[in-house]
Amino acid sequence: MLSSLLFLLLFGIAVYFFTKKIKEVNRNINLGRDVDLNDYQSKRWKTMAMVALGQSKMGTRPVAAFFHVLIYVGFIIINIEVLEIIIDGILGTHRILSFMGSFYNFLIGSFEILAVGVLAACFVFLSRRNIVKLKRFWMREMTSWPRSDANIILVVEILLMSAFLIMNATDHQLQLNGSQHYSNANGIIGSFPISSFLLPFISGISTDGLILLERSCWWFHIIGILAFLNYVPYSKHFHILLAFPNTYYSNLKPKGEFTNMQSVTNEVKLMLDPSSVPPPIEPNASPRRFGAKDVQDLTWKQLMDSYSCTECGRCTSVCPANITGKLLSPRKIMMDTRDRLEEVGKNIDKNGASNDDGKTLLNDYITPEELWACTSCNACVQACPVNIDPLSIIIDMRRYLVMEQSSAPAELNGMFTKIENNGAPWQFSPADRLNWAKEEN
Repeated sequence: MLSSLLFLLLFGIAVYFFTKKIKEVNRNINLGRDVDLNDYQSKRWKTMAMVALGQSKMGTRPVAAFFHVLIYVGFIIINIEVLEIIIDGILGTHRILSFMGSFYNFLIGSFEILAVGVLAACFVFLSRRNIVKLKRFWMREMTSWPRSDANIILVVEILLMSAFLIMNATDHQLQLNGSQHYSNANGIIGSFPISSFLLPFISGISTDGLILLERSCWWFHIIGILAFLNYVPYSKHFHILLAFPNTYYSNLKPKGEFTNMQSVTNEVKLMLDPSSVPPPIEPNASPRRFGAKDVQDLTWKQLMDSYSCTECGRCTSVCPANITGKLLSPRKIMMDTRDRLEEVGKNIDKNGASNDDGKTLLNDYITPEELWACTSCNACVQACPVNIDPLSIIIDMRRYLVMEQSSAPAELNGMFTKIENNGAPWQFSPADRLNWAKEEN
């Protein structure tokens, strides 16, 4: 009874703090402007199934894709066992689902094989990051915390899988010994294809020692999973959950098609037809900025993108601006957006929604030099495995620089002037545009 109460207490605390953080993240995402992305629902479901569930975009790098699938499938399926652990923890039972007989044997055996796959993949990824030191994992935005974040989660997965296998091995030995409580599940003897190799190392341990080891691994496994649950929203591994809604709400328009600002469209219509009626102004509505200066000027989808970023660096590794040595890194754009959004959220919690902390995403986090280095080629959008769109944020921040601050590179200012005076980006007047045809004749 004491064990069950302790388990319920820990489980309740973990769920409470996880729910609290999810509500906070949801609040932060909804600080963004509204945008309607509920069209083409069948296509959106298909996109989510292919990209998030099927990981179709991971295949461009086959080695990473193979090991990522091992972790993805292995970790998710193995944690089906968590359901049994929760029931056992509440009721004080042991392997309550073993009544399924041979099917249960199959499940446990499959879990163990997948656990080995997860272990192998984690060691490979740790080696890629810390021994091989792939360039995209060591770029300037990958400071000590982003690098540590990835390592922490890989080490935790190794520890959880190891505890799972040791728990099964001691459970197996206790069943063979006919120990009370464990012998109730003796129908699963022989279903441990991997952990059975550990039996020679523990066969000499006393029954009390085996029970202590099994219980320690059992508690470590479930506490580790509950801790992992609460760690995820603070780390890049939030994509485990957000990849699904993020891909569902993907931008389905052709790449390179920019959105029009409705306010600008209305102004152009009024200029072309002064007799048209301007749209009604909502009462007490504050005027919106042209473009984006801070996270509140972005859409909720762009803010969801920032939380969904896996920090894998695929976007930056294919960015032509970054490759040629410029400051722009699409990954940094997303990381900075998320960091600024978290900062705004904390300021709201501390001082209220009306408090201005004096900082903005533009300049305090992202510089104009980074924004103007972008070639708008969409390579980053194409490369992202969860359909994040860094370009849309870059374009909105550029719009603010041009339309609110009249701040643009000299080359662009020259083009803007020619368009204003001549109706085209060239220095020739409209009357001279067909002169080339006269010369041909």
